[in-house]
Amino acid sequence: MKANTVTVGKRGTIVIPAFLRKRFGVNEGDLLITEDRGDGILIIPAVAIPVEEYSAIRKAEFILSNATDENDYQMAREEVIKLGLNPDSIKHYKTRLKKVVKNEK
Repeated sequence: MKANTVTVGKRGTIVIPAFLRKRFGVNEGDLLITEDRGDGILIIPAVAIPVEEYSAIRKAEFILSNATDENDYQMAREEVIKLGLNPDSIKHYKTRLKKVVKNEK
């Protein structure tokens, strides 16, 4: 591997040689990871995955669809009401809920 020299500019900017940008698919505005390697700095392309932000309706759908039994479903309905939504208006999967058997002595 051939070593290349770059100059550090204002605010620490460097120009990565074009052939290296092309080889590693680095384009203007891309994110890079820098790592202290003790004897130098490693620069590698970063992968950024967008984070999905859920709406209140989508959260309610998850809450209601993941109930495991009848009591859990009722608690889920209460959580949805706390979100300011009507649980009956939320499309969701109501799996077969196990009935909770109370052990009375």
